[in-house]
Amino acid sequence: MNDHPVIARIRLNPHSRDVQRDLRDATQMHRTVMRMVPDNLGDAPRQHAGLLYRVDESDTSSTLLVQATQLDPARLPTSYGQADVKSLAPMFTALRKGLAVRYRIVLNPAKRERLCLEEKGKRGRIVPLSGADADQWWLRRATAAGLDLHVLTPTSMEPARPRGRDTPHMRHSLLRYDGTATVTDPDALKDAVIHGVGRGKPYGAGLLSLAPATTA
Repeated sequence: MNDHPVIARIRLNPHSRDVQRDLRDATQMHRTVMRMVPDNLGDAPRQHAGLLYRVDESDTSSTLLVQATQLDPARLPTSYGQADVKSLAPMFTALRKGLAVRYRIVLNPAKRERLCLEEKGKRGRIVPLSGADADQWWLRRATAAGLDLHVLTPTSMEPARPRGRDTPHMRHSLLRYDGTATVTDPDALKDAVIHGVGRGKPYGAGLLSLAPATTA
């Protein structure tokens, strides 16, 4: 796999019916972003392409961020949005221990339920986490990913519902975390950026964005 994925920042066209559909339906959004990666990637094309994405919404606009080893925004539906693509190589080069950064990530904090003795051998169901439990989940994951968090501000997201026969078992409780941190392990952090964090990656979770922290 290419060590330096690219990221596309797509300012979505609010008048596009394709955009309106995708913002309502997480399965359709996943299908749309997968159009941007090469065909014939085998049985696990999202993983093979290293594809991660996130929708950032404000009061006035929506922006789709898509990260993968290769991206072709020209394969998006007509008039879907204006795309700007750049390599993440400069960011990876800048990462160093002690660097202060700002971060943003949408996560699906969850744990697998423990089963009683009578159910031994079965897999426990996945239970979404919220509140302090979700905050601690992200704190642990961030530490493992080479970040010492200083601020973690959660925002509850109202995710687009995944639809179709293959998705009703999935439980989504998406939280966006914004904050500041110090880099403690650049290699672990690079790995977390490339591969994403946690569950729910096909539905807009896991993409970790970093920027230098500004000092007052």
